[in-house]
Amino acid sequence: MPRQNVNDLLAFLAVARERSFTRAAARFGISQSALSHTIRQLEARLGVRLLTRTTRAVAPTEAGERLLQRIGPHFDQIEIEVDALNELREKPAGTIRLSAPDYAISSILWPKLKRFLPKYPDIKVELLLDNGLTDIVTERFDAGIRMGEQLAKGMISARIGPDFRFAVVGDKSYFAEHPAPEKPQDLVQHNCINYRFPTSGALYVWEFEENGREIKIRVDGQLVFNNIFHVLDAALAGRGLGYVPEEMALPHIAKGRLAQVLEGWSPYWDGYHLYYPSRRQSSPAFVALVDALRHRE
Repeated sequence: MPRQNVNDLLAFLAVARERSFTRAAARFGISQSALSHTIRQLEARLGVRLLTRTTRAVAPTEAGERLLQRIGPHFDQIEIEVDALNELREKPAGTIRLSAPDYAISSILWPKLKRFLPKYPDIKVELLLDNGLTDIVTERFDAGIRMGEQLAKGMISARIGPDFRFAVVGDKSYFAEHPAPEKPQDLVQHNCINYRFPTSGALYVWEFEENGREIKIRVDGQLVFNNIFHVLDAALAGRGLGYVPEEMALPHIAKGRLAQVLEGWSPYWDGYHLYYPSRRQSSPAFVALVDALRHRE
């Protein structure tokens, strides 16, 4: 097969999997127009349309989906075998793609990667912020980060962080005008800063516990974010009560900028885990990264 044909097929696979010319072009480091031209040439050469394009979405046609399913696994296997050659190197090398929530990146991954990366200059780590429950297999991530209770079945996991809990916090200016809630049910009378899950679009229901009994409260307020750091910023600005990881809030509590309420009602949750498919081949680079991220008491 001519080399250009192989490159064109790789371009098609990228667009079909990303469902976006923008993201696929970014992966290849080329312009969207150049990528679009490549796809049109491939379709003309094959005599069949592979992608449907609208102003909002890109999706494979029936022929495109068939081609994706038939050739995709073969190119994936080639990539795996090429990566496996890294085992013959003296030093671990390769690129590792991770999907992780914003708080996990800030509090766990980045502090550990700052120590890990200088030791392994031939390892590249691509961190993509993901506050949803993305399918890491479909999106071709090497691994993902989730809380222990959210791990999918059939995955291998390694704990990378301690158990933690959320804290209801508010600025002093807010409490100057509103009485502090004494029990979770009181929150329905407050201006609360909501968090919306990017994947499902649902609002997070605040979770509490009393004597082992779970209590869920649907709160309301003027602001909704899909980034936990923005929730904290809004609470610091006195725009309502926020429900954020306690470790995020503690420095501001210590300085007197925030006050924590309902502390006795907030349960500890199973901490963050790195997880990946059981069939994934573990390269020396991946093994080294997992070991560096592993939580040690």
